[in-house]
Amino acid sequence: MFTLPKLNYEYSDLEPTIDTKTMEIHHTKHHQGYINKLNAALEEHPELLKKDINEVLVNFKNLPDDIKKAVRNNGGGHSNHTLFWSILSPKGTEPSGDLLQAINDTFGSLEEFKKQFEEATAGQFGSGWGWLVKTESGDLKIVTTPNQDSPLMDNQTPILGVDVWEHAYYLNYQNRRPDYLSSIWDIINWNQVAKYYEE
Repeated sequence: MFTLPKLNYEYSDLEPTIDTKTMEIHHTKHHQGYINKLNAALEEHPELLKKDINEVLVNFKNLPDDIKKAVRNNGGGHSNHTLFWSILSPKGTEPSGDLLQAINDTFGSLEEFKKQFEEATAGQFGSGWGWLVKTESGDLKIVTTPNQDSPLMDNQTPILGVDVWEHAYYLNYQNRRPDYLSSIWDIINWNQVAKYYEE
């Protein structure tokens, strides 16, 4: 059975970028809801409950048709949020080393990457996510996905993801998605992003 991951910080620790109430509801209600529905959908496929959710998503095209929709929505929700929580930190860091070099080589500079990322993610129509992914060839790329779709389903490895469903920011920012995106950098743990990049 899939379970809710424990956070490495308290719900209040990401203030003021993400308020306490949003964090609590997002983690205990929304993320837990995806897990509950995923576990229920896979009751007839217990072998999948023993796998890592990312492995399930990488092999999405080979899943039985009767569970694809549930895995896309709820498995994606579980995987996406698990990564999101892991790259947040009360004290944001700055990228360095190979990751920073790759960002500079791909986008020109860290500031240019942030600008392009914010523009792409703010432009995601409706609910979805903004991602920095590592492609199969090892290159960096900014992509967005609708709803709870995961880049893993397209053979891309997400190393940084930002949730732009309204429940992720609406209590604090209302309809000001760009303000949320510009402030999220204050709590990004680039050390964890680098670990995903190096895997």
